[in-house]
Amino acid sequence: MQHHDYDNVNISLNQSVRKFCTNLSKMNCKRLEGKTAIVTASTEGIGFSIAKRLAQEGAKVVISSRKESNVTKSVQHLKSEGLHVFGTTCHVGKKEDRENLFKKVQEEFGCLDILVSNAATNPSVSTLLDTPEQIWDKIFDVNVKSTYLLMQESLPLLRKSKSPSIIIISSIAAYQPITLLGAYAVSKTALLGLTQVAAESLSPEKIRVNCIAPGIIKTKFSQSIVEGAAGEASLSMIPMQRFGEPNEIAGVAAFLASDDASYITGETIVASGGMRSRL
Repeated sequence: MQHHDYDNVNISLNQSVRKFCTNLSKMNCKRLEGKTAIVTASTEGIGFSIAKRLAQEGAKVVISSRKESNVTKSVQHLKSEGLHVFGTTCHVGKKEDRENLFKKVQEEFGCLDILVSNAATNPSVSTLLDTPEQIWDKIFDVNVKSTYLLMQESLPLLRKSKSPSIIIISSIAAYQPITLLGAYAVSKTALLGLTQVAAESLSPEKIRVNCIAPGIIKTKFSQSIVEGAAGEASLSMIPMQRFGEPNEIAGVAAFLASDDASYITGETIVASGGMRSRL
């Protein structure tokens, strides 16, 4: 074979490899086709990434947050990518908003298979014992009480599903408290217990309940601990020496929501770049 023949073979091979890689990049895992999901606080950060990933895997996803403008923007963004999403405003701390959320899901889709409780707040950066009572109450109302009520109020719809799943978003702060997020850390620890008790209670009904504890993820919510001197201190606690990305939490959520996790309930998956979480 002459030299130019080898060149032609290499060109052809390279073209085939590029074509294969291009097609591969367009392929999406469709583990969630036919399923409907709610993701709270899903117009930015981790919640948005989870909603996007669930939709990419075939789910019909309900986007929600407190501000209508944010919901509209996020829904338009995801629909422009050909994803099946629907949006509604919902302040998880308000009973009428939660009722409206489930009513809209019933009207739009008629069922619910996946509930992702992601909404959380931390209105004050302070140590635990410097936290004012009103701030403590707000943190626990949104982070813990609202998660419990969402779970409770979703049951009539989840009980109609063939493979229902609840996913609660906690935090690495539940295991490794961050000093200036004192009350927030305690609230996230409470979610670990809520996950375990709810999983045991709902197991007879085949409703799985799991939790994700993200490490320090680069979002608007985490700006105060990823920038400047605080960021350097935070980075020093992470063995992988980098902050996480929202899509890295979304991948964990998609797994837990899928039938690939059909024998997993009552568990918390820590995605923290190696930050210590257990003995």
